[in-house]
Amino acid sequence: MNLPIHDDQILKLIPQRHPIIMVDTLYTYVEDYLLSGLHVRADTLFVDIETLQECGLLEHMAQSVALHTGFDYFRRNEEAPTGYIGSMQGVELLALPKVGDEVQTEVQIIQEFMGVTLVNITSKVRGEVIGKAQMKTVIASS
Repeated sequence: MNLPIHDDQILKLIPQRHPIIMVDTLYTYVEDYLLSGLHVRADTLFVDIETLQECGLLEHMAQSVALHTGFDYFRRNEEAPTGYIGSMQGVELLALPKVGDEVQTEVQIIQEFMGVTLVNITSKVRGEVIGKAQMKTVIASS
């Protein structure tokens, strides 16, 4: 699978399914970094009055982390695991994207150990930071 990856191909990389798909593009992947995208549409879940609500932006951030993990598993010919948010810290939502905007989110892996991943996340619209957080995720044991 060559980058960028769009829309339905994303479903091979994350455990989420419609209607809660909150990432639609994988632009960049390296071992400790990912750049994802979400084109906000009128029918995107969590859009109210032409604006993606806070819960939608946070879910996009979390799914961007899941996309990093899922693509890593895909490269190893393994199925994407289910994971959970362990914690979110330092959350700052500075603005909310509107219908027609594309949210681009950078995930920087700080540390990974035994299925627990600590990341810094920054979301932008047109280069302007709209949200930041530090998140800890945990892969579900099988």
